[in-house]
Amino acid sequence: MDLVKEIQRLKVEKNAVILAHYYQVPEIQDIADYVGDSLGLSQKAAETDADIIVFAGVHFMAETAKILNPSKTVVLPDLNAGCSLADSCPPEDFSAFTKKHPDHVVITYVNCSAEIKALSDIVCTSSNALKIVESIPKETPIIFAPDKNLGQYIINETGRDMLLWDGSCIVHEAFSIDKLIELHKKYPDHKIIAHPESETHILDTATYIGSTSGMINFVREHADQKFIVATEAGILHKMQEEMPHTELIPAPAKEDNTCACSECHFMKMNTMQKLYDCLLNESPQIDVDETIRKRALLPIERMLELSK
Repeated sequence: MDLVKEIQRLKVEKNAVILAHYYQVPEIQDIADYVGDSLGLSQKAAETDADIIVFAGVHFMAETAKILNPSKTVVLPDLNAGCSLADSCPPEDFSAFTKKHPDHVVITYVNCSAEIKALSDIVCTSSNALKIVESIPKETPIIFAPDKNLGQYIINETGRDMLLWDGSCIVHEAFSIDKLIELHKKYPDHKIIAHPESETHILDTATYIGSTSGMINFVREHADQKFIVATEAGILHKMQEEMPHTELIPAPAKEDNTCACSECHFMKMNTMQKLYDCLLNESPQIDVDETIRKRALLPIERMLELSK
């Protein structure tokens, strides 16, 4: 069976749209209607007129699409495609944490569950986190969750004194500073670019820090230069596709793996076969409790409004 042809046929037949994150396997990125970062994917999910949204990403992303589109069918190729960062912020614990600081505005990074979003005042992505934080009056105290590394980056950039939740992404904490320094010694003409979910000592080495889409834009604008890329290695597919003559090297991970780079096991759980199956069977579907959905919708809408 030609999976590409069958997926394209089903997509038309069912009026479906395929949204994929940059960290998906190349074949899924190639067949998607839109490939983007969390902000871009949220925006596309908010404006789509498709009846079915196939979300090739992880669970919290598909959940966000469902929050924005309660009447549409949202499917995820593999329901077990979770997120270590989202898992680091259990709703009961976070609820207790926010209750201890009732005067704080709660800003949550989109990489969290619907329950956490429902406990928030506003949501952000790595693309707009600085803008969102700076939109809050300086005298207003802020809780930032769940990513402590992104939070620390924002503190360093804005000078804001934020209360950080102790969460992190295992993929972005997997970069080895020692290996990165060694790699840079070997390739001194390569500039390091990094995602703000990385640890501070990694960010300190970077020429540019930004979201996945921001990193792609930076490479596009400097296509004559060479880069070491410190984020999940799936981003290199689109980067190389857009800038085929630009030399790109993935930043090295602490553990020795087949690509010697940092990969998200959850993102790679989605396959072309699972994508076809979920479109064919319209399953597994993402459902969000209506009370939680309504509460989570408000901070997402506030983010989308500020991101226009």
